[in-house]
Amino acid sequence: MDTERWLQGRLFLYLGGRSRLSLIKFMMTTSLFAGLFLACNAQRKTLAPGDTVPSFSLKDQNDSLFDVSDYIGKKILVIYFYPKDESPVCTREACSFRDSYSDFTNAGAMVVGVNSASVESHKHFQLNHQLPFTLLSDPGNKVLKLFGVKSRFMISGRETFVIDKSGKIRFTYDSFTNGPAHEAEALKFIKTLE
Repeated sequence: MDTERWLQGRLFLYLGGRSRLSLIKFMMTTSLFAGLFLACNAQRKTLAPGDTVPSFSLKDQNDSLFDVSDYIGKKILVIYFYPKDESPVCTREACSFRDSYSDFTNAGAMVVGVNSASVESHKHFQLNHQLPFTLLSDPGNKVLKLFGVKSRFMISGRETFVIDKSGKIRFTYDSFTNGPAHEAEALKFIKTLE
């Protein structure tokens, strides 16, 4: 008995004796859903040291356009992606960057936070915690996807990228549960550049 007939027989029994047409419909539908599932869950490549920062423009908390290309050649960029304004871990992370803000600026770095929240949400978050740095609104997580930041438990990822003045990523840090460590690790790396 050839494999194809054996498989058809097993599927026929599995489907409870349904007709061959039902079997074909079942197989086509299953294949379609499997393909869609795999396409939706395909892993994006996370940008790594040596990669060039992708070109992007987003609105900041003041509703002004931030274009990353305006800062290449002028400043070291610390771009950190975080899931949500006002959540406990994200707030501790933002406040850690705030508390070390002068250390970053003294090292020639600019801190930029990014998530999918609205411009208004970012403005409230900035005012509520006296955040002195730029917060970018990334509707639909388009820039997050450009950087290849992975979601965890159906929540947007948390990852930090240090970009040198030439526009190359020099350092990345990924810790989903330890938000404040992002500031410490990024600053430690930047100090090695001095």
